[in-house]
Amino acid sequence: MNDDSLMYTENFTESGFVFTPFNVDEKAILFPSEKATFLEEVLLLNDFNFDKNESLVDEDSKENHIKIVEKAIDEINKSDLQKVVISRKESVQLSDFELLLVYQKLLKKYQNAFVYVWFHPNVGLWLGATPETLLQISDANFKTMSLAGTQVANKDSESTFTEQINVVWKSKELEEQQLVTDFIEKQLATISSNLKIDKTETIRAGNLLHLRTKVEGKLLEKADLKSLIRALHPTPAVCGLPRNMARDFIIKNENYNRSFYTGFLGELNLKKSNGAIQSSQLYVNLRCMEINHNKASIYVGGGITKDSIPKNEWKETVSKSETMKKVL
Repeated sequence: MNDDSLMYTENFTESGFVFTPFNVDEKAILFPSEKATFLEEVLLLNDFNFDKNESLVDEDSKENHIKIVEKAIDEINKSDLQKVVISRKESVQLSDFELLLVYQKLLKKYQNAFVYVWFHPNVGLWLGATPETLLQISDANFKTMSLAGTQVANKDSESTFTEQINVVWKSKELEEQQLVTDFIEKQLATISSNLKIDKTETIRAGNLLHLRTKVEGKLLEKADLKSLIRALHPTPAVCGLPRNMARDFIIKNENYNRSFYTGFLGELNLKKSNGAIQSSQLYVNLRCMEINHNKASIYVGGGITKDSIPKNEWKETVSKSETMKKVL
């Protein structure tokens, strides 16, 4: 950007880079392509020592998170709520923070993820390495995915999308994944054609394993990019089902503002090299952190269903925060 003014998009018809909050009622920030400078660089990544994190557990945060999860399970058992994603924010004090070094570590740790640094003087500094694609679209052809279910990998790895063998998934994770896939299929039914849903696979993201199901199709002429985005965001993988009920529960009970965590970001309506095809590549803002002065706020969460065990859900958020702590 050539100035520090804030610009927004509502219809997603512009070209540039978009950074969107979780709450769809809040505005999506746009860096317009006509006001941006594009640079390309090849980085040679060093071998980094990712030390084991020895940070202390915040007992108050643990107790609060477990209570909210218990409340979510109770709500699921007595209402139409099927799933809700409960998240929290964890603070880490920083010393000698080097932005480029942290970014290089993220690139090394998540070699196939969408790794980013985003900054605006009127908003702040965000970093992330997300394994989840919200949407890739070129002309009318699009690809998306459902990504849910989490378990800790047996061995640490620097790769992101590495298929695992002999992985056993419990019914809770399998059900959670199916809920997300069914939602996406239903949402896309009236605005797309030639919908193809691949077989569910196991992928690796840092020290975690996830279930992923790829989905692709073609947007109907009566639909547009905005309708496609609104159909998908927020997905049950970051919100829940039914979507409005889960969103209301999150806003009422999480006791903090997610801001851009579980929103989406990426390239919007950029023309390919031949100049004839417009494409957008948008990613769900997971595995992310906000840097403010000498503090990093790390955002983590997990899907809650009727089969969830509160203490295990807490442990999952701890596992999800480990990689970000290591790169710091």
